[in-house]
Amino acid sequence: MNRTPRTNDRYSRTRSGGSGGGGSRFRPQSSGSGRPGSSGRSYGRRPAAVQGEFALPVTITPALPAVATFAELDMPAPVTTTLTGLGVSEPFPIQAATLPNSLAGRDVLGRGRTGSGKTLAFGLALLVRTAGQRAQPKQPLALVLVPTRELAQQVTDALTPYARALKLRLATVVGGMSIGRQAGALRGGAEVVVATPGRLKDLIERGDCRLDRVAITVLDEADQMADMGFMPQVTELLDQVRPEGQRMLFSATLDRNVDLLVRRYLNDPVVHSVDAAVGTVTTMEHHVLHVQNADKYATTTEIAARDGRVLMFLDTKHAVDRLTEHLLNSGVRAAALHGGKSQPQRTRTLSRFKTGHVTVLVATNVAARGIHIDNLDLVVNVDPPSDHKDYLHRGGRTARAGESGSVVTLVLPNQRRDMTRLMADAGIVPQVAQVRSGEAELSRITGAQAPSGVPVVISTPPSERVKSGSGGRGRRPSQGRRSSGSGASQGRSGGARQSSSRSWSA
Repeated sequence: MNRTPRTNDRYSRTRSGGSGGGGSRFRPQSSGSGRPGSSGRSYGRRPAAVQGEFALPVTITPALPAVATFAELDMPAPVTTTLTGLGVSEPFPIQAATLPNSLAGRDVLGRGRTGSGKTLAFGLALLVRTAGQRAQPKQPLALVLVPTRELAQQVTDALTPYARALKLRLATVVGGMSIGRQAGALRGGAEVVVATPGRLKDLIERGDCRLDRVAITVLDEADQMADMGFMPQVTELLDQVRPEGQRMLFSATLDRNVDLLVRRYLNDPVVHSVDAAVGTVTTMEHHVLHVQNADKYATTTEIAARDGRVLMFLDTKHAVDRLTEHLLNSGVRAAALHGGKSQPQRTRTLSRFKTGHVTVLVATNVAARGIHIDNLDLVVNVDPPSDHKDYLHRGGRTARAGESGSVVTLVLPNQRRDMTRLMADAGIVPQVAQVRSGEAELSRITGAQAPSGVPVVISTPPSERVKSGSGGRGRRPSQGRRSSGSGASQGRSGGARQSSSRSWSA
């Protein structure tokens, strides 16, 4: 579909169109979707692709140069005042590079690791370009599509203070919560909608939402939406927004699964990549710990009993619940997070983990994206992930915005070969060690220690009792919080898979 040049603000320029048990759990990596020959655009010669990712389009219209400060951007005073009030003074690299262009109305294709500031990179431009307009009932003006409820809430929280400063109304549209209330918010008029594809499609089919006035569309973590099977819904939704509108696609990884979206819906995009498709943060340590089947349970328990918080990933909801129950009985303040929990339960659990009311969050991949926790220094893959993208996103919950952290993966003997291949795909050379529960080496790497053995019960903290019905987030919605003078951290976020590792048993 061809799109006409945009000339609706002073930065605009003419834009060219154009034509089971014991075995390996690891699934073969998807080869990605093919490129449709009839719907793509020509961007000139495409460079050779890195393995696992598609060849990025070549920008025809030169991009505007990056800025050094937010003050160099032509943004309304309420936005700059809010940035200053939240302690955000200097843009992250992805923000500095893309904001001049997204504010000018250009399409943007941006890649940056988790915690690199992607939310404000697209969010500030979306809000500023929507400011001064008023949405009619059921007809939003801007749309952000995300793969998970947690990421939707994270984006909403991050953008809320800036939207409020610009007098824009936000609506969050996700599953697991009252569709009637969400329909009511849309009927009342919302300029900006942050949504998961499935729930938005439901509301459109009910007649509670139309996308024909949406002029700015953002796809956040598009690769995960493709992996989760949302691609047909995403393309159906994108076909309903204004064809001449602005499109922005941001993700921590850009593989061949999103090639179709880029070629079909982005017009002469400004392409910016903060980080390579492989590799990871320099302040993050990676440890592969070889453990024996009979000792994995005890090893996991001792790591969970460490001083300080830890995020633990397992494959299935059942495994998460069983480990959480065992940890509570062992004296560890643990809580479970997975797709079987209601959204209010998930929100309360995250709040308790962020405030330290619980010290261990045991989760499926639902926690791999869209969750920002300050000063989280350890992520443990109790069950190794299925591919390198899952590994990078799980690990991205730590070492955010210049902070340091460690990612530890427990590997059984029959999983070693697959783990070696996964780390090579991720561009990571980990530190490898053979460990057992109770050993000093395990404690040195993870802080592991013996649990108290006194069962604990997680009570409702006073703050949640006071905030009855508020969702208990208790987190300042901002680009992020400064720590020790470092850059601001950007708050950023699957279904369970069958595990073939040893079953948990008390």
